[in-house]
Formats: sequence, C-alpha cells, structure tokens
Amino acid sequence: MREIIRLEPVFKQMVWGGSGLRDYFGYEIPGEDTGEAWVVSAHPQGDCRVAEGSFEGKTLSQLWKEERALFGGAEGEEFPLLVKFIDAKEDLSIQVHPDDAYARVHENGARGKYECWYILDCAKGADIIVGHKARTKEELEQMIREERWEDLLHVRPIHPGDFFQIPPGTVHAIRKGTLLIEIQQNSAVTYRLYDYGRMPGGKPRELHLTQAMDVIRCPHEESQDGRKTFHEEGYDRTFLIACPFFTAEKYDIRTALSLDQEDPFLLLCVLDGEGTIDGGKIKKGDSMLLPAGYGRAEIKGALSLVTAHI
Repeated sequence: MREIIRLEPVFKQMVWGGSGLRDYFGYEIPGEDTGEAWVVSAHPQGDCRVAEGSFEGKTLSQLWKEERALFGGAEGEEFPLLVKFIDAKEDLSIQVHPDDAYARVHENGARGKYECWYILDCAKGADIIVGHKARTKEELEQMIREERWEDLLHVRPIHPGDFFQIPPGTVHAIRKGTLLIEIQQNSAVTYRLYDYGRMPGGKPRELHLTQAMDVIRCPHEESQDGRKTFHEEGYDRTFLIACPFFTAEKYDIRTALSLDQEDPFLLLCVLDGEGTIDGGKIKKGDSMLLPAGYGRAEIKGALSLVTAHI
C-alpha cells in the first residue's frame, strides 16, 4: 500500500517531567510536568491514533489487528515496537527491565524490554546512569540494601548525539536535563530500585527489589557501540543498532534522500528540521509509518530523522 500513516503522539505527565517536549518540538503538551510523548505506540497504556488518510481516527493497535497486510503479515498478537521522546526535568528512578523469558513468566505473558537512547539535547554537565560496578550478586544486593548508589552506579557524561544501548538486565536511569528519543520493545515492565524518596500524591512509588535482583546482569556487561556513518550525496546515514528486536538508523539530510521501504513496515520520526516526503510536508516532531509494499520514498529538505523496523 502506498499511503503514509501519520500518527498522533500520546503524552504522559510524570513526576520528573517538564516542558521540554513543547520547547523542543512545539507540541501542545498537557502540563508543565510532561515527561514522555509516545509517538509510535500500540500499547494499552498509550495507543497512538492515525492523524489523517484512509485510517484516520483508528489506533495503531486496531490497524495491527484488522489490517495486518499493512505490516507485511508480521506475526504476533501485539505490535512489537514503541518509540518515545523523553524530557527529564528531574532524575528518573534507578531501574532495570526484564527479558522476554522472565516477563512471560512473571508479568502475565508481557514482553521484556530492550531499549536504546539517542540524546537529542541536554544541559551542560548532564549525565546518565548505565550499568553498575558490583562484581557479584551478593555485593550487588548489599550495596542496594545499604543504598550505596555512588559506589554502585556507572555515571556517564552525555552530549547531544550520544547513543546508548540498554539491554534487559542493565541498571539505568535517565537524569535531569536530558531530552532523548527511545526506541524499544513494546513493553512497559519496569522494576524500580530507588526513587529518591519522592512522594507523588503523598505516597512513594512502588519499588520492585525482588524482581530487580532476579534480572540484573552481574557483573555488568558493556554493550559494544556498533555505529557507523556513511556519507552520501545529499545526506549522511548512521547505522545505530541491530538487535534481535529491531534495527534503527539515523539520516541527516542536506538536500534529498531516496529511501527504499522493503521491510514489513518502517517507522520514521523527524528529530529536527523540515521538508517533504513524497510531496507532503514533514517537520520536527512528526512520526509516521510506511507500510509494507510502500516502495521508494522521496524525502527532500534539511532535516534529521530516525528510522526503525523489525
């Protein structure tokens, strides 16, 4: 089918959220504590609607159930991916996600969560947490019990353009002053280790120490950065990641890009700039899906975008 499926974001107000999604993308956010825009999602907690065209008003989950040909007949009960823009005005909780095998057994058949982050913007001196320093599970448990976070956690400085892989079992936390795009499996299973004693609504958010200890990889294994950039006429293409669940690339377009859509479906999110795709206008913050059989898309303008597919 040769029709671009444009999606409307679903916004999430969070205790750590701010106004960065409005300031950076121009979104009309629901409040000054908006932490996330789920821009490609068929998850029950945030199901994107189609903005226009033949399927206007339908949710992505409806299309997955009713129009599977749009996705090349890809298998599975649920749409497999979820893409978010995240604005952290304050620190997110220290957390970890399970893999598919653990989630299936302990989370009513849910998926695990492999995710990756591309830093769009950040405050001067900003940092994030990826990984830990414990050598054994016993040492890990003791350091968590004693809340020796400074001794335990790998704190890493960040800059726009940095990229991080967060496989299941990786202790991590996005920290204040960070705006990023997250590409992940379609899952919302999160195990919190620590939440800074915050009391939203007068009570603390739930911690999940038993489950976290079950799934944290110990010792921490560093993911290899496999990024490669190819300079082409009119654009640069950066390969970001190919994991068992998705592949993602970034395009920095100077003038034009001919993009062949040969996958079951292709997700496309505009990170910066503006231009056109097959004559239709696109701009920073837009997200869309190119269905199976779409063929070649002609993208023109000065803009940056990320693509993802299974």
